[in-house]
Amino acid sequence: MKIKKIIPSFLLSWYHLSLAFLGALIYGFPSKKLKVIGITGTKGKSTVVELTRVILEEAGYKVASLSSIKFRIDKKEWPNKLKMTMPGRFKIQGFLRKAVKAGCQYAILEVTSEGILQHRQRFIDFNVALFTNLSPEHIERHGSFEKYRQAKGKFFKQCKKNHIINLDDKSAEYFLGFKATRRWKYGLRISNSNSIIAENPQTLNDRIKFSIKNTGFNLSLSGEFNIYNSLAAVCIGLSQGIDLEISKKALEKVKGIPGRMETVIEKPFKVIVDYAHTPDSLEKVYQTVSSFQLPTSNLICVLGSCGGGRDKWKRPEMGKIAAKYCDKIILTNEDPYDEDPLQIINGIGQGIHSIEYIYKILDRRKAIKKAFELAKESDVVIITGKGCEPWMCLANGKKIPWDDRKIVKEEYNLRKQF
Repeated sequence: MKIKKIIPSFLLSWYHLSLAFLGALIYGFPSKKLKVIGITGTKGKSTVVELTRVILEEAGYKVASLSSIKFRIDKKEWPNKLKMTMPGRFKIQGFLRKAVKAGCQYAILEVTSEGILQHRQRFIDFNVALFTNLSPEHIERHGSFEKYRQAKGKFFKQCKKNHIINLDDKSAEYFLGFKATRRWKYGLRISNSNSIIAENPQTLNDRIKFSIKNTGFNLSLSGEFNIYNSLAAVCIGLSQGIDLEISKKALEKVKGIPGRMETVIEKPFKVIVDYAHTPDSLEKVYQTVSSFQLPTSNLICVLGSCGGGRDKWKRPEMGKIAAKYCDKIILTNEDPYDEDPLQIINGIGQGIHSIEYIYKILDRRKAIKKAFELAKESDVVIITGKGCEPWMCLANGKKIPWDDRKIVKEEYNLRKQF
């Protein structure tokens, strides 16, 4: 942080680039001994990393993967406690070096816009660049949506081998403009004969079903967005010569993604934890949950928004979306950093009108407890914003251990005792 205040932005860019080169040099440019797959986009990155990993492993490969959820090298895995989706240059290069030593043939990484600004993806030899989707995020950091998209574009410009693009996204044409040796395209609402299309897609309570070229997929995942995530992973498999039947077999073994539409309590009311922290992702989660609600049940939402000056514009938008879908809303802390937590939830509240039951409870544990007090049999409680993140970030760099799923179980068990 001190360096950022001292030197101009163009010198800061060279500083980050130099660190990227130094990291690769120290660890012996390990990506040259791996096939590295990079996933970028606003949403779905972690899920696509996990789904791709199981496909590659089903095909018989040793795989390393790095996501906002966890690190994994072959069969060994540990949680990502860095509070960074894409770690720093030395951390990434060191991870790739360990993957090589473990005999891995593939490494899968999330590639973020912030990481690209700091050249964390540089001096990594990517075999595949995949684009999931793009919606407004990190606008205050980048300056505009266009600059945010351009940051993602730098990654596609760097990787010239295999490009995989979601054709249903509005930014698809932009990413199609970058040169690649081979290009794969996917979607649900396209009629391009050269694309991988999900035919007869169905979103059920706890499943998604679709077909690709007469191969039927029946997966234990929820929501249309997970059809897109599955298509993305299948396309990566195809780009590596992996048959559809292998992808089908692998994906049908997946029972869920940690902190992503994860059902923590099933009865007497359902409690779901999800990472959704942007307006677009929040709406998709609420749409999915609403689709399997009983007509007589209530949707009780617990949500907050990130502090630290991040994307203040989205706070009232998230409130507006919550009011559209939820019967009862509890606004609470998420990661306030150095901002006033009450100011953050008041910002969300500005978007909430014409709803009778709204509560503001700064203590996130107490907010979850309140949701349980309000919930009746067959209701659905949806807790968003943190998923399986292991920390809550407070002022002055303080972090406290946290996991929404753990807190849910603790509060539910306490409730059962009374």
